[in-house]
Amino acid sequence: MRSALSFLLLCFLLVSCKEDKTIQERAELGDATAQNNLGLMYAKGDGVPQDYVEAVKWYRKAAEQGFARAQNNLGWMYKGGIGVPQDYAEAAKWYRKSAEQGHAVAQFNLGVMYEFGEGVSKNDAEAVKWFRKAAEQGNLICQNTLGWMYDNGDGVPKDMAQATKWYRKAAEQGDADAKEWLKKNAKDKSE
Repeated sequence: MRSALSFLLLCFLLVSCKEDKTIQERAELGDATAQNNLGLMYAKGDGVPQDYVEAVKWYRKAAEQGFARAQNNLGWMYKGGIGVPQDYAEAAKWYRKSAEQGHAVAQFNLGVMYEFGEGVSKNDAEAVKWFRKAAEQGNLICQNTLGWMYDNGDGVPKDMAQATKWYRKAAEQGDADAKEWLKKNAKDKSE
């Protein structure tokens, strides 16, 4: 029994190692998904030594092929100055490329750049536009953000119906803050 388990473990390890090599080989052959995945592996130190410069290299290769997830990942690296010098304008550029392809996380990230004027001119209308695109795809953080913006009149006219709409969508996904807001506002209406 023990030798059978040892044999299965050895087979598993060999397959795992072969899979990592296959990702490397596919990435070197220009497969954008493999390039992005290899970038993730280097960024996290997953199966390879952690190396942010190497992660950026692989993200860039995939991003330049138009791979939306890699474009968002490359934007993240530029925003944080991880493996590259911090450059908000470059981050916004890559977020935009990804966001325009419908990548919800990139849409959120680009919205944040506009909200705070990082790498782009501060523009609340643009921030709301990108938050809305992500929220309409079910991005919980953007749904909650839009609820807050409408509740407080931040970047948009104050609109309790819109605030309720977006908080409700976030609450339906289990967001505790949105649930609390809805509960509080239901109580306020009943008083």
